[in-house]
Amino acid sequence: MTSTEPLLVASGLRKHFPVRRGLLQRQVGAVQAVDGLDFDVRAGETLSIVGESGCGKTTTGRLLTRLLEPTGGKVVFDGRDISHLKTGAMRPLRRDIQMIFQDPFSSLNPRHTVGTIVGAPFKIQGVEPEGGVRKAVQDLLALVGLSPEHYNRYPHEFSGGQRQRIGIARTLALRPKLIVADEPVSALDVSIQAQVVNLLEDLQDELGLTYVLIAHDLSVVRHVSDRVAVMYLGKIVEIGSRADVYEHPMHPYTVALLSAVPIPDARRGRRRDRILLTGDVPSPLDPPPACRFHTRCWKAEEICRTKEPPLDELAPGHRVACHFPERGTPPVPGLSADADGSTGPEETHAAG
Repeated sequence: MTSTEPLLVASGLRKHFPVRRGLLQRQVGAVQAVDGLDFDVRAGETLSIVGESGCGKTTTGRLLTRLLEPTGGKVVFDGRDISHLKTGAMRPLRRDIQMIFQDPFSSLNPRHTVGTIVGAPFKIQGVEPEGGVRKAVQDLLALVGLSPEHYNRYPHEFSGGQRQRIGIARTLALRPKLIVADEPVSALDVSIQAQVVNLLEDLQDELGLTYVLIAHDLSVVRHVSDRVAVMYLGKIVEIGSRADVYEHPMHPYTVALLSAVPIPDARRGRRRDRILLTGDVPSPLDPPPACRFHTRCWKAEEICRTKEPPLDELAPGHRVACHFPERGTPPVPGLSADADGSTGPEETHAAG
């Protein structure tokens, strides 16, 4: 059940990685991976952060879990500012904030058994579960759809989907309040992605979890999200409820991303042009001034190059950073759909 009270609040969150050169390693610039994010996550909800590769999604997740130190801004978790807590002060909070990593093949130590891996949080936090660690681990394995008999087996004996379930079991060991899932299914075979996504949903319902889901696959995000935040080059350009973002996107970048989502054959009657985004994503080392999307946007005008658009609330709960937001089905210059709803040969889809 989603609460109206935010469990986590990010204010002006920034992370710049210095670039150093020369014999004296002087700083000559900075990669602006995350540059001023403002959002909250309510208890019991799933907030998904989407965008192209390199937009700062993973860095954001690592800032929220304090695996990275912010350059600026604040992260407030459960009413406490954790932005710059030292390792010792953060250790007790690790029980409440956990992360599911993208690659189930590298996130598990191949030399440890499943029992050691899933039981590690108990050992690190000095927690003695009722009935002992072995029973707690076997219960966790059963909870994520694995056999308790897998306790003494090694990661190489499992498939990618099973390894990700082991990682999820480890994440759940201390019953965290917030889980940041960094592309939890992108490294998995398409045939088992839905199983893992459904597992995450079931666990949320059963344990009252709060998720920040980082993804680039908008079709996966659509089915699990309560709200969606769209990132571009270190900034949030649109954030709103799932229905708002998917059915009434207002930022041109969101419209372009959604135009690239495949439509099943049964829904081919729905006309949708695919939008061509020219050029590559600019470098976060030297991002464009003002609106960072203006170099690829078909609606860009002079104000987009000189004034940064604020992330304004244009509808209840729906915030957009654009000088010329969409107000319905956007006209896309130079693009057309064939009569059967398919796209012509000159069309291409947006990256993402």
